[in-house]
Amino acid sequence: MNIALVAHDSKKILMENLCVAYRHILNEHNVYATGTTGRIVEEAMGANVVKYLEGRLGGEQQLAIQIAHNDIDLVVFLCDPNLDHMGEPGISGIMRLCDTHNIPLATNLATAEALLLSLERGDLNWREIVK
Repeated sequence: MNIALVAHDSKKILMENLCVAYRHILNEHNVYATGTTGRIVEEAMGANVVKYLEGRLGGEQQLAIQIAHNDIDLVVFLCDPNLDHMGEPGISGIMRLCDTHNIPLATNLATAEALLLSLERGDLNWREIVK
């Protein structure tokens, strides 16, 4: 499965910790991430990560294109709730595309962990049928 990982600056350490804790699951899949997050994730996992551009420089749009083509199966976008991110087109666009294409999306640690554990159990194998 193709998993996309994105994190606001204030959530990058949380993303790193998530990747360390769940690297046994993530390493079994193709992982995509925006620029800085990608470098952090790659180091935390000890595996190669497909890195988009930095989020603000077009990485979020690159991810959105893959979502629109149904090439991503799960998105973890750790958002900072203290930022006014709903006005940012990248984030709201990704959320809208995930809803449109029935792609599981986590925007916080609790949901990210639940989705990764579901992935490990095989609960998301229906995504293979959708493709």
